[in-house]
Amino acid sequence: MAARAAFADLLRLLPTHYSGWLETGHLCRQMGAMDQADAAYRRAIAAEPARYEAWLGLMRTLEMQGNFEEGEACLQQATVAAAATTSNGPQTLREAWHRAGQYRLEQGDLARALPALRQARHFALQDPDAARGRDEAAEVLIDIGELLLRDNQRERAMALLTEASTATREATLARLSQTAFRFNLWQEAIAILRRNLALHPQSPWAHWNLAHLLAECWQMGEAQTLLQQAEALASMPKAQILRATVASRLGEADKALAIYQRYHAEHPDDVGIASSIAMCALYSDALSPQEVAHIHRENFSALGVGARSRESFVRPPMRDGDGDGDGKKEGMAVASARRLRVGLVTADFHFQHPVNIFMQPVLRELDHSRIELSVYFTGISSDAQTLLAKSRAEHWVEATALNDSQLARRIDEDAIDVLMDLSGHTGHNRMRLFAQRAAPVQMTYLGYPGSTGVPNMDWLLGDAVVTPVATPGVTPDGSDDLYSEKVWRLPGTVFCYAPEEDYPYPTFTPAQAKRPLTFGSFNNVPKLTPHTLRLWARILAALPESRLLLKAPSFSDPAAIAAFSARLSAEGIAPQRVEFRGPVGLAEMMAEYADVDIALDPVPYNGGTTSLQALWMGAPVVVKAGGHFVSRMGASFMTAAGLTDWVANDDDAYVAIAVAKGQDRKDLLQLKRTLRERLLTYPAWDVTAHTRAMEAAWLGCFYFYRKFILRAPSAVAAA
Repeated sequence: MAARAAFADLLRLLPTHYSGWLETGHLCRQMGAMDQADAAYRRAIAAEPARYEAWLGLMRTLEMQGNFEEGEACLQQATVAAAATTSNGPQTLREAWHRAGQYRLEQGDLARALPALRQARHFALQDPDAARGRDEAAEVLIDIGELLLRDNQRERAMALLTEASTATREATLARLSQTAFRFNLWQEAIAILRRNLALHPQSPWAHWNLAHLLAECWQMGEAQTLLQQAEALASMPKAQILRATVASRLGEADKALAIYQRYHAEHPDDVGIASSIAMCALYSDALSPQEVAHIHRENFSALGVGARSRESFVRPPMRDGDGDGDGKKEGMAVASARRLRVGLVTADFHFQHPVNIFMQPVLRELDHSRIELSVYFTGISSDAQTLLAKSRAEHWVEATALNDSQLARRIDEDAIDVLMDLSGHTGHNRMRLFAQRAAPVQMTYLGYPGSTGVPNMDWLLGDAVVTPVATPGVTPDGSDDLYSEKVWRLPGTVFCYAPEEDYPYPTFTPAQAKRPLTFGSFNNVPKLTPHTLRLWARILAALPESRLLLKAPSFSDPAAIAAFSARLSAEGIAPQRVEFRGPVGLAEMMAEYADVDIALDPVPYNGGTTSLQALWMGAPVVVKAGGHFVSRMGASFMTAAGLTDWVANDDDAYVAIAVAKGQDRKDLLQLKRTLRERLLTYPAWDVTAHTRAMEAAWLGCFYFYRKFILRAPSAVAAA
């Protein structure tokens, strides 16, 4: 708003100032004020019709509102203006076409983006400076490659991205690597940045970019070396953040937390670092559930300042009178009136991501007679799974390029009743959007294992085990007091694992009961805390013939293997009793559970997807019920599976259960043979019932809002 006022002051003094009107148009578009953006761009065009930028801005605004015919006419005017540039016509034309293609690509308009990008490549190759033309063409090829990947044309995309990798400009190669990594081409991304470093050995950013990418790919040893080399060449402002990332990914959560907190003290407005602190706190052995809850509330309380009120949202009633009665009954009654409008905000509908794994079956089973669903996709990568989710959603909004103000405006225009966050404090989250309130009812689910601490996040979906009800007169660990949100408890278990991929169930023969007993964990290494390793060492010490299989992305890194081997050795476990395995494809990983007799759940951050995958593949899990959501997921899953005898309440019981189950190989073998069949008899693995329960949660939470918030705010506490 301050920028907008300043531009208004400028334009009062200079009413035909081209750049003033152009930047005002950009600003209004970013704020979601499309009519004002349109007017500002037209004033810029009137001031200097021979310049192309305002024509492109107007094209972008028109097409964002669905006016494609006039948008195309503006693009043609832009290219006419660009072609008339006397000094560098081909370069200006390349720039105009490239920007147009990028604008359309960010809106998900692949059909219109492709011809514009092809024109941009054509003009790039006409550059009289061949080297510069090659690099500019590579920039365009990166976008065409991304477009083809998003359109599931992988082979064509790979050919063009390979051509782009012949560029020599550092910024181009860095951008190409980022694109490759987003689409899970991490080996190719690393190769690109290694070439970039060879071409630019004195560049601190060439060292930094490779260090950062290697850390993202769980190769911590080399990442630390490259970070030191980058810092020897120049001061790196974010070096402490990368060091915290490395520490976290080496299982040193408390060290990482301390680094993040020091950085945040110097940069208190950095919401991304606040989210990193929140995530890191979940892994800490040293923090109690109450301390974790306090960190979340303290770090995000300021985000709610100036938020929109719930009462300001105008939504039609669900039925005449929006009557009284039980919320779940209300939910059933609305089918004869209008449907409930639900919005999902997520960046994570893509292959192998847990949000995608759990939500795809829900999208498939959704009752569209009751629920009108919109997905606001905020991701920066997409694949065949993204396209599948898009086909299942009634409305799909490409929201990556929308800032929080624009996205909030779009959500309100869509009249969303219930807005559900699927990210929490993980990557590409929109916590500020929720804190400022974008819908009358807001909830969080799945993407983050616990309370967000974010103001105006109204509900958290849990279950009776992962979020137990407080005992009257007592406030036990795990009670509602730990959550800044109200808790809606789903039946069964909070997450329903119903994979759409077919993973053949292992054949468990009597010979497996005679092999050395193998405990296993496929959890990422930040969960392998000192407390966890001590527990596992006690189990292996009690069963001297047993062994431990640890599988994680980090264990493709010799430095990580050496670190964890040393830690286990310090606990008395000989290195030859531990096997480390690195990452493979999802189908191959699932098959590897056949090598695990018993899975061991880490503490305090339990396995989520990994534990459910282990159960699905016949590996029962020893779990410990902790004090809050993140440390009670295992107890939830095993209770829902009818395996409460695998749930411990303290460390000694955890060790005792693992030892007893491991010693009874005959009983263990029988359980493993029938485990998937057993799961399918329990309601928690019925995704249709789970989807109905989620629909009831959405309807019930909206009913609560209509009855107790709008009609009688004073009754909320009593309700």
